[in-house]
Amino acid sequence: MTTAAEEGGGRRSGPREQVVAAVGLLDRPLTSYYLVLGCSVMLLALGLTMVLSASSVKQLQATGSAYTLFQKQAMWMAIGLPGMWLASRLPVRTFRALAYPLLLLSVLALAMVLIPGLGRSAGGATRWVDLGPVQIQPSELAKLALVLWGADLLARKDRLGQLTEWRPLLVPLMPGAGVLVLLVMLGSDLGTTLVLLTIFLALLWVVGAPGRLFVGIAGLVCLLVSILIVVEPYRMQRLTGFLDPSGNQLSTNYQGTQGLFAVASGGLFGTGLGEGRAKWDYLPHAETDFIFAIVGEEFGLVGTLVVLGMFGLLAYAGLRIARRVNDPFTRLAAAGATAWLVVQAIVNMGAVIGVLPITGIPLPLVSYGGSALIPSLFALGMLLAFAKREPGARQALSARGPGPVVRALSWLGLARR
Repeated sequence: MTTAAEEGGGRRSGPREQVVAAVGLLDRPLTSYYLVLGCSVMLLALGLTMVLSASSVKQLQATGSAYTLFQKQAMWMAIGLPGMWLASRLPVRTFRALAYPLLLLSVLALAMVLIPGLGRSAGGATRWVDLGPVQIQPSELAKLALVLWGADLLARKDRLGQLTEWRPLLVPLMPGAGVLVLLVMLGSDLGTTLVLLTIFLALLWVVGAPGRLFVGIAGLVCLLVSILIVVEPYRMQRLTGFLDPSGNQLSTNYQGTQGLFAVASGGLFGTGLGEGRAKWDYLPHAETDFIFAIVGEEFGLVGTLVVLGMFGLLAYAGLRIARRVNDPFTRLAAAGATAWLVVQAIVNMGAVIGVLPITGIPLPLVSYGGSALIPSLFALGMLLAFAKREPGARQALSARGPGPVVRALSWLGLARR
């Protein structure tokens, strides 16, 4: 005797079959590739939209045009996206070849920040090099440099079997990372210091550092961060404001309080795109450090959960790449880049919703700023290149045929068909 579902052409899939089908999708060779690409595109689109919304009022008052920062962000994106595409097509040996030049360039650029007349300070930190029409933030390049250099160094040591003892494991990785951290610390940039230390710890974790050594290094990092907080009065004020949110809401905790007001006023679905009130000179740095608060106000809880979900999927994809590839450098670089982007996002969002102290670092791919956007896009392009090295990925890409960019170039006669 047949059921109605069978008479209609087949049996309805139950919850178990749906779960099996979903797991099957995650097991496909190109899952990591499409997750990284999809999350990157969605976060970039959201970021460009929110930069326009968050900066429109302030820029209309300052420059007479609501599109000033939007146009600049679109320009940085137009530069970063070809870099991301190029990175996605580079071989692993090219990333390894870039490690030492990028490290040297980062050290020189960070030293330039400390030169009077070249370095520019804002918000208690000296982060930018003033080059006239443009200002760059070398510490963003230092994150990428540490990922590539640390991964290349540890991969070479792994090939030589030098990772079984603590001294070969830490030298020269720890001194090299220490130079970058010291230069950033001299600029009073605690947020970037935390990210660099996170990359350092992630590399040690992936390479399999002994438990005692890892705990000892982690304790040293906590001690270093505590010292940085104590020696700067404004950092102590931020910490006390975090520990006592109901304290002085008009001075030391003003930004955090306004950020919470913005997120809370969004409710479940938000006030609507462009309808937020926090950007009307209530919330400082709405287009950079606190853009997540504008997302919460205008898109509500649903919008914030979507952003959180995008970074969660990005973390899953990055760690999946690191787990599935066989090359030690690829595994280390994928884990380091993922830790950099995801931990920075967690610190930024945590500061906005009041569960972490304010550190002044942007939300990757969403906040305004070309110095942060371009290295982040290059790192994501690198993850795409690594995703192609997963088992079965190249065969799946070959079966899929040429991508839209190659097809467009072929149509224009600029590439082979």
